[in-house]
Amino acid sequence: MTDTVVRTFHPLDPLGPEEFRQVAAIVRRDRGVDDRWRFASIELVEPDKQQLTAYDTTGTAPERRALVVCFHRDSNSTYKATVSLTDDAVLSWTHLPGVQANFTVDEWDECDRAMRTHPDVIAALARRGVTDMDMVFMDVWTYGDILIPERYKGRRLGWTDTWLRSPGGANIYAHHLRGFHCVVDMNTMELLEIEEGEPIDIPEVMAEYKPANIPAQLRESSTRPPLKPLDITQPEGPSFTLAGNLLQWQNWSLRVGFNYREGMTLHTVSYNDHGRVRPIAHRMSLAEMAVPYRDHCPDHYRRTAFDIGEWGIGFMTTSLELGCDCLGEIRYLDAVLHDTKGEPYPIRNAICIHEEDNAVLWKHVEHGGSADVRRMRRLTVSSHMTVANYEYLVYWRFYQDGNIECEIRATGLMVTTHLRDGEEHPHGTLVDNNTYAPFHQHFITARLDLDVDGADNTVYATETEIEPIGPDNPYGLSLRQKNTALRTESEGKQDYNWDTQRAWKVVNENTTNGLGTHPSYKLVPGAAFPAMFDPASPIFRRAEAIAHTLWVTPNSPDERWPSGEFVNQSGPGLGLPEWTAANRPIDNTDVVLWYTFGIHHIPRPEEWPIMPVDAVSFWLKPAGFFDRNPALDVEPTPPSACHHPH
Repeated sequence: MTDTVVRTFHPLDPLGPEEFRQVAAIVRRDRGVDDRWRFASIELVEPDKQQLTAYDTTGTAPERRALVVCFHRDSNSTYKATVSLTDDAVLSWTHLPGVQANFTVDEWDECDRAMRTHPDVIAALARRGVTDMDMVFMDVWTYGDILIPERYKGRRLGWTDTWLRSPGGANIYAHHLRGFHCVVDMNTMELLEIEEGEPIDIPEVMAEYKPANIPAQLRESSTRPPLKPLDITQPEGPSFTLAGNLLQWQNWSLRVGFNYREGMTLHTVSYNDHGRVRPIAHRMSLAEMAVPYRDHCPDHYRRTAFDIGEWGIGFMTTSLELGCDCLGEIRYLDAVLHDTKGEPYPIRNAICIHEEDNAVLWKHVEHGGSADVRRMRRLTVSSHMTVANYEYLVYWRFYQDGNIECEIRATGLMVTTHLRDGEEHPHGTLVDNNTYAPFHQHFITARLDLDVDGADNTVYATETEIEPIGPDNPYGLSLRQKNTALRTESEGKQDYNWDTQRAWKVVNENTTNGLGTHPSYKLVPGAAFPAMFDPASPIFRRAEAIAHTLWVTPNSPDERWPSGEFVNQSGPGLGLPEWTAANRPIDNTDVVLWYTFGIHHIPRPEEWPIMPVDAVSFWLKPAGFFDRNPALDVEPTPPSACHHPH
């Protein structure tokens, strides 16, 4: 079920369709931007904390501004502009020499069409025995600066994989044409060269996942009985309210945002603690996703995607469907983005909001049989995005006991490459006949602007120590908890430590709870793994955010992207390593936590031809934020809904 959502304006609301049109029109009018330009990105300039406080106090809305990145295709020049929608004016217009804007969906589609109709590509594929171009798909990827051939430096460059469907099949990623790649000037769609590689025989594989395309013998041999319906209903409607982008549920309040780069964003997260509204986070999002393929062969050495910085997962966000993507009493938020002409387009049902039952919240059975139990309900805010062959499913979950969980699920189609008979494949897993999937990693960096009971916080590393056996610990039982304040950015570079169960607390030392200690929220790490790069690797140096599990920096409006603002064709050392070189103080100030987690993906045959979800997560948990269990007041399940034994 879906309802029409009541719309109310707030300064954090994402740009709407008419605002996108207005921004594009202003830039065209004032800066002569014509059809030879592309709008790479248009997004809201979010008001800062002081402006939001003034708005909440006086009702005076801050100036509505947009940030624009556009580039001229003929001169290959990139510009960044700040536009005032309030004053209908360009406030700044800056040329950025040597910078390449993010790739766009328009370019991805245009490159596929241009290469599949290019006579040189058609002739080269014919030499491989491929003549039906409707069976071919050209998947364009970005280049890292260090990997660009010297002869093409200064161009906006892409390279393509070439894929072939199986006869009668639907999966466009069924057969990778090994060694066959096009190098393309993305501004002109000029074919610069074809890497034809050395042809090999295409093996027979079962690459289909849609039922109609799966071979009949596999379908008919299935022993899986059908499932009975599982219906989740809330006859009285959901327990949350949604007014515009303001979401409230079970003492929680937050605003849901959206932009081209991060996709879904969460703002002004607070908890109503017995009438006292307490801030927890100002802004939370996914700020980068680096996916290096750990195979140096000619087909994969350039496969070093930055899905957020080079492309933007907002642009990749897909519409969600009731009963398939989301189950229950659903409310949706649509999103609006723009194409490279600046024209807006909607993404219907971009964000799904619903409640989920999650088994038991707390329970105790007294001696004699008296039982108290509360079921756990959680609020889930989710969005899905398709990044070429992969799908990423993002879930932010809010719990009645004050916990926040961020879970990412990866699914979709793995990149594969064919082999010759008897050929080794040391950097990947055999998943089908003469077909391997290369090892790779998904590094996701979350940007967490936490404001625990206020903006000024201190981050502590918290670890468990083994107390040595001695007079004070004769049986070797005792453990101690060590809490170390992180006072500077160098101290804020932290790595996960399994041996000490290291975690991090964000503490407000300017106030105390009812126990006389300082309130805090703990970042409980999950899915952390080492980068496994030689520090001298040029690939690693473009993504140094992955060098540490956690970085802590003072909050700065210009520091949003952990691998730099312009990642496409970027060089080394941008973003976090550049900012933290100053070793600024992070003690009792407005801090941002950058947490990197993800999937160390050693493919399995069971993930072919389509990958069941691989789920990873981390938690934010109250640690002295409340004086006691904040879920004591959760209502018990009504007796009519409990089935008591007779």
